[in-house]
Amino acid sequence: MSTSVLSPADLLAHWQGLRALSRRVIEAFPEDQLFTFSVGGMRPMGVLAAEMLGIAVPMVKEIVGGGAQEFSENKAASKADLLAQWDAATAELNEWFARIPAHRFGETVTLFGQYTGTVWSQLFYAIDNENHHRGQGYVYLRALGIEPPPFWERGEASALAS
Repeated sequence: MSTSVLSPADLLAHWQGLRALSRRVIEAFPEDQLFTFSVGGMRPMGVLAAEMLGIAVPMVKEIVGGGAQEFSENKAASKADLLAQWDAATAELNEWFARIPAHRFGETVTLFGQYTGTVWSQLFYAIDNENHHRGQGYVYLRALGIEPPPFWERGEASALAS
């Protein structure tokens, strides 16, 4: 007997709620610090956000069957450009995630030519990676004397927040 705790739609809503929070963290950075400020040798938040963008949609496209995707970090010229890329990826993630057939979530896939796991584990990796980097963003904002957004305010997209 199989018990489902979370439907694919619930998982996407949760992820999009977290992405809304990540967007607010990016937005909180001063333009002149987003791509330059770091602590302890970690990469700047703008670079971390580019990594997140390089994982989410390409990963889901590959899961759907959109062919092998190459991992590449999008380069943004400014905070406005990064936020525009983030917003476009948010809409694209909704579109592509909805195309994942339910039976695929338990299947084993290799993504970006090297990372093997079930579709579920791959999606959780993308979410965990984003959570980790958003946490770094919180540290950076505090080091800059900026109050980060409350982590529990995930936006309307999170079905689990209610």
